[in-house]
Amino acid sequence: MHTTKNNLQVLFEDNHILIVNKRAGDITQGDKTGDKPLNEVVKEYIKDKYNKPGNVFIGTVHRLDRPTSGVVIFARTSKALERLNKMLREKSIQKTYWALVKIKPKKTKDTLTNFLKKDSKKNKSFVYKKEIDGSKKAILHYSVLKNLDTYTLLEIDLETGRHHQIRTQLANIGCPIKGDLKYGFARSNKDGSISLHARKIEFVHPVSKEYIKITAPTPIDVVWSACEKN
Repeated sequence: MHTTKNNLQVLFEDNHILIVNKRAGDITQGDKTGDKPLNEVVKEYIKDKYNKPGNVFIGTVHRLDRPTSGVVIFARTSKALERLNKMLREKSIQKTYWALVKIKPKKTKDTLTNFLKKDSKKNKSFVYKKEIDGSKKAILHYSVLKNLDTYTLLEIDLETGRHHQIRTQLANIGCPIKGDLKYGFARSNKDGSISLHARKIEFVHPVSKEYIKITAPTPIDVVWSACEKN
């Protein structure tokens, strides 16, 4: 990983793809806040590094919630974007997340299956046991990776990619993510983040066909640092 002068943490880069480690608080794409999004920072980095005149093409392959951190893929060519989007739809991009929770789940390993419905006005998703109008099936697999003094580190593999899926489903089993006030955690994190990190991404490169496996270092924080230690 190298950090650019505009604080972009680049994990992988070639002619077709750029993978970065998003900081909590950054937005992936522009929204109503008007804050500078990560895709614009990536464009500036490419423009500056390669002295590119005019507009630079950057395609956003997937997003992370603003308060979360971790791996985000951007496409540098329309060909790569098209193929990566297809791979996402076909679930051939494997994403692994880390989450810190205070209340340890009853099972050390489990699959959670629910139906989630997004409330756009509240920017929140709600859990239902059965399918209702407007709901979408949500499946994730979690396992306890490490027990710390106060928190438990969970590793999560998503089968579906729903709005606030990990946050909602973990809260539903009584394990809200550290700092996540929206889904029931008691206290916010000092920096406004939630302790959910897109830790790893694995896929076959859409152009070169080489196998890519990228791991994103966790944010600089005492609890996260304890997770990184063997």
